[in-house]
Amino acid sequence: MVTSVSSFDAALLLPALAPALGALLVLVVDAVVPRTALVHQVVGLVALVVGAGAAVLTLRQPGGDGRSTLCLPDGGPCFWTTTGVSAALQLGALLSAVVVLLLAAPLDPTGGQEDRTAVTVALLLAATSGAAGVASARDLGSWLVTLELATLPVVALAALPATRRAVAGAVQLLLTSLVSFAVLALAAACWYAATGSPSLTGAAVLGVTGTAQKVVLGLAVVLVVAGVGFKLSLAPFHAWTPTAYAGAPLPVAVFLSATSKVAALGALLVVVTALESLGRAAIVTTAAVALVSMTLGNLVALRQDDAVRLLAWSTVAQAGWVVLPLVSVSSLGARASASYLLTYVVATVAAFAVVAVVVRGTRGRAGRRLTSYTGLVRAHPFLGGVLALALTVLAGVPPGVLGVVAKVVVLEPVVAEGWWPLAVVAALNVVLGVAVYLRWFLRLLQRPEGAPGGAGAPGPVLAEAAPLHRVAVVVSGVLLVALSVQPQLLLGLLG
Repeated sequence: MVTSVSSFDAALLLPALAPALGALLVLVVDAVVPRTALVHQVVGLVALVVGAGAAVLTLRQPGGDGRSTLCLPDGGPCFWTTTGVSAALQLGALLSAVVVLLLAAPLDPTGGQEDRTAVTVALLLAATSGAAGVASARDLGSWLVTLELATLPVVALAALPATRRAVAGAVQLLLTSLVSFAVLALAAACWYAATGSPSLTGAAVLGVTGTAQKVVLGLAVVLVVAGVGFKLSLAPFHAWTPTAYAGAPLPVAVFLSATSKVAALGALLVVVTALESLGRAAIVTTAAVALVSMTLGNLVALRQDDAVRLLAWSTVAQAGWVVLPLVSVSSLGARASASYLLTYVVATVAAFAVVAVVVRGTRGRAGRRLTSYTGLVRAHPFLGGVLALALTVLAGVPPGVLGVVAKVVVLEPVVAEGWWPLAVVAALNVVLGVAVYLRWFLRLLQRPEGAPGGAGAPGPVLAEAAPLHRVAVVVSGVLLVALSVQPQLLLGLLG
């Protein structure tokens, strides 16, 4: 018997629906008027902005523990619930996708014979729809589908250039996605076996009373951490990250480092929020992978001379910080985790935007070497300043005040739960992280060889970049500066 849905709130669904409808519209426009790259870009940007606007409206409305829709009648479970944390993650996914779309703009806005803008924009919008949807999904089916929707289109985007490096990275990403999905499907089966319900809510978990049920539920949680760990680039599930980042086009690398990470954390927080009703003190698995990830990521990043690979290993290290506060299965831990992820997303997107302009200005892979950034602050203060601020935020040192505050917020639930050894190891990793980003930061301030006074320093002038690339740098830079001056603008979104 088919059960009817008793509620439907389009406004709550809009952050995920807007990019999905935008993807369909792009394909229709391309079928009617092919090779109109600028039109595809405009449709994509409008869809993302509409979705972001809906997320902002949700954040501004009081909702207690959250607002729900797609609920079954007679007090049945709801399949879609948007809380303040999930709305903030949706906003982060949509805004980061805006910058990615700007960076993916073609050099020829009229579209050429080999124009792939329609495919690129449609795939980006589809993946963003999944990233926004998974944060609010509250049943196993929607949770799995939206999480994979946030991943599979990116595999196609990574392989789109059809170069050997791109195909190698895409194949590794595809294999990782398949393994991740298999692990998560097994986790979903264990969840259903333990709770007897497909609902990912605290009410479903409250029915777990028997010892066998608790063991199966614990196995489900471990499998969720492992499956989501692949997508978050947590060690030891991180091996695909440097290969995929280095081989993919830079806009795709930005998407993998930002929007995809929002989707992964959103999926993890859905499960963590459901477990809160049990009053569990901590997830030990999360603590172990957090410490391994941040330590390994920092140590390997210290040896990187390629900017993209350095940012890839930075992702591995920062992922450890993102999940560290989840040792406290509480609303405080969830908010701390989300706030750190959004801080990381803002700084990483800004850094990648500058790297994209530098690579474009040097007209080759030479722009990925750290030596290409020597004296960038002296020659091009805006570009160098945005990158320097992004690096200090990632390191968690002044003037990157946002990064300092984010690390303090992360450590608060860890210390509150009495996990002092974790806090000590995390503090040591702060020092390692400073060393990682300081190598790059100092190059920005150095005087180039053979250029007294900084004249003739390498690096592109901002005006030499494509118009939408300039907009991407300006948007990400302004947002980074604003949040560094007023960190409460970000932290306030999460209460």
